[in-house]
Amino acid sequence: MENQLFNEFSHVSSKQWKQQIQYELKGADYNDTLVWESPEGIKVKPFYHKDEFENPQNIATNSEVFIITQNIFVFDLEKSVSRALETLNRGAESLRFTITDENLDIHKLLEKLPLENITIFFKLQFLSVNFVQKINAIAQNNNAKFFVQLDPINQLAKDGNWFDNLNPDFDALNTIAVSCQNISFLNIDGTLYQNAGANMIQQIAYILAHVTEYFNKVATISKPIVLEVAVGSNYFFEIAKIRAIKQLFKLIASEFDHHLPCYILATPTKRNKTLYDYNVNMLRTTTECMSAILGGANAVSNLAYDVLYHKENEFGDRISRNQLLILKHESYFDKVSNPADGSYYIENLTKQLAEKALVLFKEIESNDGFITQLIEGNIQKKIQESAKKEQDLFDSGNEVLLGTNKFPNKNDRMAHDLELFPFVKIKPRKTLITPIIEKRLAEKMEQERLAQEKLGTE
Repeated sequence: MENQLFNEFSHVSSKQWKQQIQYELKGADYNDTLVWESPEGIKVKPFYHKDEFENPQNIATNSEVFIITQNIFVFDLEKSVSRALETLNRGAESLRFTITDENLDIHKLLEKLPLENITIFFKLQFLSVNFVQKINAIAQNNNAKFFVQLDPINQLAKDGNWFDNLNPDFDALNTIAVSCQNISFLNIDGTLYQNAGANMIQQIAYILAHVTEYFNKVATISKPIVLEVAVGSNYFFEIAKIRAIKQLFKLIASEFDHHLPCYILATPTKRNKTLYDYNVNMLRTTTECMSAILGGANAVSNLAYDVLYHKENEFGDRISRNQLLILKHESYFDKVSNPADGSYYIENLTKQLAEKALVLFKEIESNDGFITQLIEGNIQKKIQESAKKEQDLFDSGNEVLLGTNKFPNKNDRMAHDLELFPFVKIKPRKTLITPIIEKRLAEKMEQERLAQEKLGTE
């Protein structure tokens, strides 16, 4: 910080603070009483001091430029266009279309939108060179900012199979890289790891190892790479997680002569969201969006409070969008460039997360890289181990989800309101690898409550 405040007061060192704390503890052990350890093995102290930081990290977070992104699943084309226009009129600054049909008329989807004024993401559920080339042509003709979210490695990790196979998938990416110079086309979907139960160090390391595979296998990457990150409820840790990702991405990308900053698209995690007492989800997503903004996300796409059990609907979308609008226009989260700078606690967390994640990243690289580790099942095994630890904490009540395993409303009834199946879906089929399965903490408890509801109506 350039301007030093309160210079009239004498300097108090970290050693003096600790001595005073030790005195106030009246003989209790400082480390046992006040220092706690996170699931990632990071020890959190009761205070942090300038004395402990010789060279604070300068990580540009640019929170003043974050954009509010609205998700739209494209099923009915006309309705999707209408919804996109309405969403933009109601405060969204960016759109993300999820597209499952490669025969969709992409020109018709986009022709009425103000392409020169907004950022659009295309989350494609298929890999088609021709379709991406059409998007690229539209971007060129309209001077539009498009991000096509292609991620064959995520397809393998999540589904168990490639779109086609390893070589054809990467051949397609290389063709797109050469022929589509007007759009960003690479996406690293790190939400899978968080939603499946990976701890923060694993999330960071897996995202970095994931992107390194593309650096190794795609010859030309001339546009920013999108890193899609899920944000949980550990407020300061999540701020530090995003900062660590930005810091390490810059370090690793420079080794491949890629000097563009990553583009972070953040969204709240589904892992801690609940079916019962669902309004609490609004509180969770609010703090998670705050962490994303303060950590330096370029775009934030919120989750609707009823995303688990309702199809996309205008009310849920409006509430989730308004949460971000309040943060931006009423809470002034867009007024400070680097809001986390000067927080010794966040600096310390960032440093520890980055150092530990870098060790794990190097371990993955020394064992033939991320794809090999997926195929051998090591990534899945490590995530399952972390997920089980967290699940055990939840089941024992040591990890709390209010309204679910603490202070539940016993009169809550949800069986009548389920438009979507809110639990893990198992579809037996032959796969190349064991897929990484996303699972919420509250699923088992919620299934038991739903069963009790049905018994009560019989």
